[in-house]
Amino acid sequence: MSHVNETIVAIATAPGQGAIGIIRFSGRDAIDVVDKFFFGKNLTKVPANTVHYGKIKNEDGQMLDECMATVFRAPRSYTKEDSIELSCHGSPYILSEIVKLFVRNGARMAKPGEFTMRAFLNGQLDLSQAEAVADLIAAENASTHDLALKQLRGGFSDVIKALRQELIDFSALIELELDFGEEDVEFADRDKLKTLVLKIQRVMQELIQSFQYGNVIKNGVSTVIAGRPNAGKSTLLNALLNEDRAIVSDIAGTTRDTIEESLNIKGIRFRLIDTAGIRSAQDVIEKMGVEKTKEKINQSTLTVYVFDVTESKPQDLWNDIDEFLQVNEELKLRGRKLFVANKMDLNPYTDLEAYYKEGLIHKDNLLSASAINKMNVEALKDLLYTSIIDNPEMLDQTIIVNNRHFEALHNANNALTKVLEGLDSGLSPDLVAMDIRQSLYSLGEITGEISSDDLLDSIFSRFCIGK
Repeated sequence: MSHVNETIVAIATAPGQGAIGIIRFSGRDAIDVVDKFFFGKNLTKVPANTVHYGKIKNEDGQMLDECMATVFRAPRSYTKEDSIELSCHGSPYILSEIVKLFVRNGARMAKPGEFTMRAFLNGQLDLSQAEAVADLIAAENASTHDLALKQLRGGFSDVIKALRQELIDFSALIELELDFGEEDVEFADRDKLKTLVLKIQRVMQELIQSFQYGNVIKNGVSTVIAGRPNAGKSTLLNALLNEDRAIVSDIAGTTRDTIEESLNIKGIRFRLIDTAGIRSAQDVIEKMGVEKTKEKINQSTLTVYVFDVTESKPQDLWNDIDEFLQVNEELKLRGRKLFVANKMDLNPYTDLEAYYKEGLIHKDNLLSASAINKMNVEALKDLLYTSIIDNPEMLDQTIIVNNRHFEALHNANNALTKVLEGLDSGLSPDLVAMDIRQSLYSLGEITGEISSDDLLDSIFSRFCIGK
């Protein structure tokens, strides 16, 4: 980890030309370092949170640019250190020359995420809030934006800190018993401890279960469109996207490779994958396409199986499911499946109930459609959404989106299970205290109350430079 007293500098705006480019500085001597080459106001004497016009000149007095300097003084800055932001013209050459000037004269290049790391180290943010900064920058839709904002504002941190504090208070009583071990005294009421542990576990388990939603919102839903050749898969993809993305033809086997596109439905990103038709391949290339289709089905979160009601009788569909969609018992449970009875315009009197199959196909996951006429396309979008988000109100609750938080909660929950087992079996206080400490440690890892340099470096190295 870098020395926290050094002045760091980095370009904070995205690469490439633009009207404005921002260069950010932070550190104990940041204002002094910039003031040496800023000609306008004396930045060392201006009030905090003010903006000043001036010129940046190099060591030889050559002007590099006109700019605006925004001055922040500790602790009222993002990093809680003295900080300056120079708003310059957005030429990559100008920005680079200014950064080089200051690197030669008292600053050093910031590492990825180093400004946010300093905010964490100086107590401006806890670790989960700092990670939310990266999520906010990477937000691609309203849902990911809202989740990142909630975490940045401390909603998730507040829940974890409250759970941890309750455990700490009770743990202190257990630890006190250890100091009086020879006197056989009991300060911590075991029944109250059980009640507390069970209450904390309920909250933890809700957070753990929320991860499936968080993961979907953050990473999108891998959605495979599968079916026999000429079932209308590509036509359905085009209808969902409202554009001609895939080639449509009456010739069977037109789609040889997968086509991937994104569709945003109510803030959830679905990664739609159009695949080769599943049948006995006619040539080597088509065989490769069919194998890739099976692979994508096995990896997907959601499979939309399209069948042609003019060609596929109920038994044909069931046979396809047995052969392609239920390869083994494990895969039955891995992804959710929707079924689209396509080309209903050609056979409008099809009895959909005839296609029902106990435990697999029912009214809630079977939809009639005519992709070429865009019939029921909006209904399919609603079905895609509800098949992933079972309870839309869940999105208003605290949701975890980070793998690290998920693992830490699992570890904390497992440690508390051992606490309950120890209490039921009359385990000695020192062993019960050990399991409580492990749970506290895991919860502390989430907010950064317990952290290592390696962990921090790993987290902040994924940030962009300048943040």
